[in-house]
Amino acid sequence: ALARDGFRLLATGGTARALAREGVACERVHKVTEGGRPHVVDKIKGAEIDLIINTTEGKRAIVDSFTIRREAIQNKVYYTTTITGAQAIVAALRSPADTVYRLQDLHQA
Repeated sequence: ALARDGFRLLATGGTARALAREGVACERVHKVTEGGRPHVVDKIKGAEIDLIINTTEGKRAIVDSFTIRREAIQNKVYYTTTITGAQAIVAALRSPADTVYRLQDLHQA
């Protein structure tokens, strides 16, 4: 949905391969631990990334994602760790911005 809406996608190796299998174009970016530059944290620091969808599977992926999460927070980059969260972000981006509601107001106890 993001690619169809004109967003430029960046992805690390496994995700880039999965997107390519589905016919979704993206630019491959290195993980920090892969040693290539510029890597994903360089891109965050360089203000080249506006949204991060970082799902993890396995201990190594969780370790790799620590620096991404830290830089996202420090650089005020939107960040989600679930596909459900990503789908909610896409829905929000597609909805008209006439009125903005706080989530807390919509789901009061």
